[in-house]
Amino acid sequence: MINPIAMIRPRRKVTGISAILLPFTESGAIDWPAFAAHCVRTAEAGLTPAVNMDTGYANLLTDAERVAALDATRSALGNRPFAAGVFVGDAPGAPFDRDAYLRGTAEIVSRGGTPIVFQSYGLTGLPDPELLAAYEEIGRHCDGFIGFELGTMFAPFGKIYSLDVYRGLVGIRKCLGAKHSSLRRDLEWQRIQLRDQLRPDFRVFTGNDLAIDMVMYGSDYLLGLSTFAPDLFARRDKMWEAGDPAFYELNDVLQYLGFLAFRAPVPAYKHDAAMFLKLRGWIGCDRTHPRSPARPDSDRDILRGIAAQLGV
Repeated sequence: MINPIAMIRPRRKVTGISAILLPFTESGAIDWPAFAAHCVRTAEAGLTPAVNMDTGYANLLTDAERVAALDATRSALGNRPFAAGVFVGDAPGAPFDRDAYLRGTAEIVSRGGTPIVFQSYGLTGLPDPELLAAYEEIGRHCDGFIGFELGTMFAPFGKIYSLDVYRGLVGIRKCLGAKHSSLRRDLEWQRIQLRDQLRPDFRVFTGNDLAIDMVMYGSDYLLGLSTFAPDLFARRDKMWEAGDPAFYELNDVLQYLGFLAFRAPVPAYKHDAAMFLKLRGWIGCDRTHPRSPARPDSDRDILRGIAAQLGV
């Protein structure tokens, strides 16, 4: 039985990982200097940058572009930690591509990053025992990785696992935690409870941009929304740890930003992110990947108002 009130954890230290937006120039080229600057900005705020995620168009980039993003991240951050998505593109009915997953893992590990294992049709199509064996295999090739459950509102190859499969993930020692992106509180609460019973050091990283207060209940986070304002997310997290009631007001406005940005079609949130970062003066152009959906121009005025509420 879930009792959310009893699950609230005051003064808890929150671990934040922020998925980095990949910005573009007016000509449609990747803006590598702005990307590097945002990685540094995020790390200096106290969050761990995560590159080649959905926010970084991982499923739309070429293999060479994903590797270039890893190199740019390592160069920008020096020895500071980062995480990166292992993305394997395939089609419905495709077999599990073990070699592609291990190659992607090696590319990240060789640059000092922590792999975040994206789902694919081949991976999620495996029977449960083989699925868990695939994660075990990936773990043998790195010091640790982060799993990922992705709802189909984000990507058609995503899948939310059963609690039995999640239990198996928690049992894999090299699996440091898992991002949960169902956009449902009840499923995430179940995972927190299971984690607490089985392995308290396992991280449940909320991917619920519509419920960023899940940190109050024991989740950490790996969010796309935090790329809009890593400085403010870090401030909010410190408020929660300190027991500062100002946490609630700041969280409310950040959630308002999330409700706007993550409305349907959900993947268009990246255009809102680009518009918001441009409004903040952090990037020079709010263009997105040419194959990513766009928001109406009217979003700019709403985003400007939210930025004013946030004092940025």
